[in-house]
Amino acid sequence: MRSVGTVLALVVLATLVATFARRWRIPAPSLLVVAGLAVALLPGTPQIEISPGIIGLVVLPPLLYASAEDMPWRELRAVWKPVGVLSTGLVLASAAAVAWVASLVTPLSWPTAFVLGAVLASTDPVAVTALGRRLALPPRVQVLVQAESLFNDATSLVLFRVAVSIAVATAAVGWSAAGEEFLLLAGGGTVIGAAVAAVVALIRRRTEDPVLETVIALVTPYAAYVLAEGAHTSGVTSVVVAGVVLGGRGDRLTDARIRLQLHAVYGTVVFLLESVVFSLIGLALPAQVRALSDADRAWPLYALAVAGTLVAVRLLWLVPLTAVVQREGGVSRMNWRVPVVLTWAGTRGVVPLAAALSVPESLAGRPLILVLTTSVVVVTLVVQGFSLASVVRRSGIALEPAHTEREEASARCRLAGAGLGRLDELSELEAVPDVVLDRLRRGLTARLDDARDRLAEPTDDSTGTESADVVYRQLRRDLIAVESAELQTLYDEHRISDTTRRRLQRSLDLEEARLADA
Repeated sequence: MRSVGTVLALVVLATLVATFARRWRIPAPSLLVVAGLAVALLPGTPQIEISPGIIGLVVLPPLLYASAEDMPWRELRAVWKPVGVLSTGLVLASAAAVAWVASLVTPLSWPTAFVLGAVLASTDPVAVTALGRRLALPPRVQVLVQAESLFNDATSLVLFRVAVSIAVATAAVGWSAAGEEFLLLAGGGTVIGAAVAAVVALIRRRTEDPVLETVIALVTPYAAYVLAEGAHTSGVTSVVVAGVVLGGRGDRLTDARIRLQLHAVYGTVVFLLESVVFSLIGLALPAQVRALSDADRAWPLYALAVAGTLVAVRLLWLVPLTAVVQREGGVSRMNWRVPVVLTWAGTRGVVPLAAALSVPESLAGRPLILVLTTSVVVVTLVVQGFSLASVVRRSGIALEPAHTEREEASARCRLAGAGLGRLDELSELEAVPDVVLDRLRRGLTARLDDARDRLAEPTDDSTGTESADVVYRQLRRDLIAVESAELQTLYDEHRISDTTRRRLQRSLDLEEARLADA
């Protein structure tokens, strides 16, 4: 019962901190790590031990799946070459550099330092997605950072297995064997993830029950992960492939009502899991530090050296790679701001921590590996996390709100124009009553006029139009509140059933949500 109470208290703490992070508009992962660290330092706080099985099986699949589902196919196809370079070359370079630095400045031997390098070599998709969710990065830059973190698992996992086998001296590992294992992990995970996606798509096309659709969506990442791990391939790669494939076809698998429900359910699940796991990172560090020997008391300096090495190697790789990509894109002058943003966005998080926890206990330097891994995760999440928005803003590559608003208004014009064109065709065919056509035309015309007003150059008149639009939305919200109160009165007086009340309330809620989005 004590463990259950601890988990519940952790959920409450994480939810409160994440809520304040959203209100203060600061990165929730960074504040959660700080809050977890602060709580762990309080006297009487129970010691938290993180199980690698819990993180790998319970936490990672839905978070990875949610990140992969948001991956747009068009931008992914445009950046697959640099993603491939970063997912292999940068991972190898980061592992080698960290191993070299760690062998020089820490008590770790070279094989054990290589294990640490393999653990920290890859960026973390959970942290990258959580930190980048509120940044207005250009689409290709956002996809490049996110795709790199999603697809570098196979490389880092092969490196980790090779490094552990060398460190514990269980077998001699050659480069050919490592290459074969890489193909097995990446290729097998890709095949299993694609197969799971195909089966799930087939089932969802024949399903119209919102509850069943929600259950299928929640089970899909776990099925992809368990099947891949059971086949001794990469479960992370399998989940990512399944998420990318199904995310690109999601609009064709369900209707609007089910999509709204799936979005709400998955948003809740992701919020809770992210909140808990980032809090755990901060909670676990003090207990890991207490397990160190007296010879490892200089671990803060070791952690800073390793974190600085990761940032330096990443920047040295991204500067020439960005120059080549920009030159191929017809850009004559190098933009140094892009590699700086890409470097600062490469944070570590849940996946490296899970890898460090799975290091065999027989390895002599395991406690120091755990402390350094957790410390580097904390440093990147806190330092880079709190300053990432400022770096993006000062770089000048972030999309301005006016640009996004004009793009959306232009698209609304096209959509309303297409609808009016279809109404004209129906009017000529005389297949629909004029009353219905007039009602539909008025609605589409109002949307078209509103979109054109947003696209117009700012003038005194447009300011008045904008003010009128704001007043309209506020008054409509007030009217919705009055209607909701009247609906509750009808239900309290037993004049309508609960089913009718829920249905009408949902309609009012959807309209209020549309007003909020506007």
